[in-house]
Amino acid sequence: MTTPRPSVQQARDGAVAIVTIDRPQRRNAVDSATATALADAVERADTDPGVAAIVLTGSDGVFCAGADLQALAAGDRADASAEGGEGRGPMGPTRMRTMKPVIAAIEGPAVAGGLELALWADLRVAARDAVFGVYCRRFGVPLIDLGTVRLPRLIGHSRAMDLILTGRGIDGVEAERIGLVNRLTEPGEALPVAVALAHELAALPQECLRHDRLSALEQWDLSEEDAWRNEWRHGTAVIGSGETLDGAARFSAGAGRHGSTT
Repeated sequence: MTTPRPSVQQARDGAVAIVTIDRPQRRNAVDSATATALADAVERADTDPGVAAIVLTGSDGVFCAGADLQALAAGDRADASAEGGEGRGPMGPTRMRTMKPVIAAIEGPAVAGGLELALWADLRVAARDAVFGVYCRRFGVPLIDLGTVRLPRLIGHSRAMDLILTGRGIDGVEAERIGLVNRLTEPGEALPVAVALAHELAALPQECLRHDRLSALEQWDLSEEDAWRNEWRHGTAVIGSGETLDGAARFSAGAGRHGSTT
């Protein structure tokens, strides 16, 4: 009897974990089992002390076509009961707040719930011919993996409403122009560029990177005064770790001049 192929693959490239949605027969659409497997894979990478950054991608030139509507029509139900806060969403890790940065490597469609997965990542690297869109608009399927929250925060309310209300698709070039994508590549190059970027992040002082990242994420939930107090708490934790003093000593010895990371 043939063992079913896992719908989520996980690999390591040094300090970078690569998590791949692998359901090419469904254009990497996510059913409930895949959502669980995807969240499990992200959690394993985030708790692995040898991992400093996570890359999320899809197999066979497709990032993710969203929720598996064929499975949904057949009675498959992902957990949609969460009402906010941290945890797992219907697409898997969309309500998780990882300690380590996540980079989405996007080829082909990142639409509907696939767009929400891309929005969950800290950074997005996409091919020029990648496609982004709220395609679920056409079928009465709502955005419940924080798409209506993250998209306006990322690209601004007016542009977000254009995508959310019309359901139109945009390519990687337009996505980069409006701030949805951070790095643009030629077709087929999104994954290697994302992995290279992840290695750049992994080579930086990790205590400071992680605290600054968390402060930037947490400020959305806080008043300005509480946000600057929270930033101070994160900053003093970094200084107390000794990483800042070590960095100052390396700078004094000649490292890191003129924008160099070494």
